[in-house]
Parts: sequence; C-alpha cells; structure tokens
Amino acid sequence: MTEVQSSVDAEAPAPSRRRWSRTLRVVTALWVVFFAAHVLLTGRWWLWMFVEPLPPLLLVAVPLLLLVLAAFVRPRPRWTALVLAAVLVAGTLLAGFGGFGSAAAPKPGAPVLRIFSWNTGYWDSGTGYQDFRGDDSTEALYAYLKQQNADVYLLGEHLHWHDGPVRLDDEPTLRARFPGYQVNVEGELVTLSRLPVVGTHPRREGPAPDDWYWHGNKAQRTDVRAGGCVFSLYNVHLPQPVDTRLSAFSGRFYSFAHGQYDRVETELAALRADLAGNRNPLLVAGDFNSPWMGSLIPLGDGVEARDLTEGAPLPASFPVAGTGWGMPRLWRLDWVFTRGEVDLARYAFRSSPRLSDHQAQDLTVSLPCGSAR
Repeated sequence: MTEVQSSVDAEAPAPSRRRWSRTLRVVTALWVVFFAAHVLLTGRWWLWMFVEPLPPLLLVAVPLLLLVLAAFVRPRPRWTALVLAAVLVAGTLLAGFGGFGSAAAPKPGAPVLRIFSWNTGYWDSGTGYQDFRGDDSTEALYAYLKQQNADVYLLGEHLHWHDGPVRLDDEPTLRARFPGYQVNVEGELVTLSRLPVVGTHPRREGPAPDDWYWHGNKAQRTDVRAGGCVFSLYNVHLPQPVDTRLSAFSGRFYSFAHGQYDRVETELAALRADLAGNRNPLLVAGDFNSPWMGSLIPLGDGVEARDLTEGAPLPASFPVAGTGWGMPRLWRLDWVFTRGEVDLARYAFRSSPRLSDHQAQDLTVSLPCGSAR
C-alpha cells in the first residue's frame, strides 16, 4: 500500500459514521414533513386535533437536539444543519418563545381599564375531573375575584358538572356579590362590568335542555361605553378538543372529538363573522383550548394576538400545579386579541390559590378615545 492510499483510507469516514449521517438526514426530513403538516393542518383537519395538543416546546427542543447531534456527525451535514436552523427559528416563533410586547403608556385623556379574564374551573365546584378544592370553595372563589378589583371580569365555566353540564341560576347572587357592576350571563359565560353596558348580543338557545352548553354561544359579546367610544369585549371559551376520560380504544372517543372539531369550527366562524362586522375598538379574551391561536389559527384581518408584557420566557397558562393533571405547565391555552389601537399597559398571567387549572389573564388597557364630552 502506498503512502497516498494510506492517507486516503485514513480520511475516509467509517461506514458507521456514514450511517449516522444518513440517519440524521432522514430524521431531519421527517421532522420537516411533520412541521409542514402541522402548519398546514392545524385547525383544518379534525384528525389533526390529536396532534395539536403537543407542547409547543417540542418545536424548539427537537430541532435543537438534532442540531447538537449534527455537530458530532462526520462528514458534517452542512445542508442538514441549515435546514434544522431554519426549522428551529420557525418553531421558536410558533412556540411563543420571547413573545413579550412592550408596555404602552396611556395617551393623555384615554380611558384606562383593568380587565380580568379567567376560566374558573367549573366555578366553585372543582374541575369535573377531580375536585381539588374541597367541598366548598365558594367563599374563596368570590374573595379571589373581588381581590382583583377589575373594571371588567370575563369569566368562563360558570357551571357545575355532574355527569354533564349543570346550569347555574345565580344572577341575583352575582349582583349582590358585585355591587356597582352590570352582570351579563350567557350560558357558561359571565361578564361583569363597572362601565355602562350599552349592548349585549345573546344567541337564541335551542329546545334541548343542554343546548345552552353544547350549542350555546362560546364567544359572549358585551359592548360598554368607555370615555367617548363604545368598546366591545368578547368573553371566549372554546370547546376542548378531546375528552381524556374516554378510552382511546372506543369509537365514542373519536366521534366525540369529531363533534368537538365541528363545534370549534362553528364557533370560530361565528366569532370571525361578528368581528368582521364590528367597527368598535375591541378585545377578545379567554380560554381557546389551543396553543396555536394567532400563529396558526387567526381570527381575521386586523385582529392581533397580544404578547405578555411580563412573565416567563415561554408563556404558559395550563395546567396549574396541584390541580390533578400531573403534568408541568407547558401549554398556553388562554389568549388575548385586540383591534383598533387598544394599547396594553400591562398583561400577565396570574396564579389562583388552587381554584382553577388555568391561570388568569390580568390586563390593563388604554383605549383610542378620550373622555366623553
């Protein structure tokens, strides 16, 4: 063997190394296909509902791990590394990392409102999956709400659950507990406002006893007068995609999920139509039961998903620790959208004292209208 041949053989990668390089390319290609499918199918195909709940953190963790592996593979997979870097950047944006907006100082004379949006976790009765709050948390619930001293409360899951939804007929109690507020109750949604309510838009209920829940409005609109303009507030709680109490080996599990997809699409279509026809400055807030709102599931032209102004690098609102889920808080299911120069002076997630499996959304906003003349 000549010295030249010996040198070439020494520089040639071992077969095992070439296999690692090929494997990395294949895994990268599969991830790119999955990523593209996720972008194209989220909110558009009911079977993808079983994939949508994946933690957004995975869109960052997987390409980052593959990039680390690429640094040790020979021959160096340069094009593979470039593709992974591009997918990592795109995944970071979709996952919401670093999604923090800047606080905006209110304009002189602009109305400033504190808004508190929260999925209450089946009001004062527990989550319906596991009652983690004890037998009676009514006083704790009201004490927590009153502590917020908000101008407007947008509250979801105003119901109990006992083998199905149980409607609460407690408007007199709400009015007594919140003197000075106007109360708007529609199905499982409650809006409490210190500001004058100038319009509500209830949906007609169906004839079945549970239609108020299964086919009732999931985006309650309340118009209030703030300064010199009318401000529209949408209180949202979209249906959850799957029922984790059902077996994945049963047909009911999939038929329920398909039905939930249809319900979500119906509710989103109704909300988008109402937003498109509403010329008021507006705010949409609540539990959308999806980590992909704004990025992959838009609400319409000019309706902007808002970033937190304070909090963790990866905003997440669900599940709250100690509420029976046994999982870390990795999902952002609770969102705020605005349109019409509604400025955020503050926006943060707030924990509740084991009252709900969702964190609350605490906002201070200023509006594009001065004081009423």
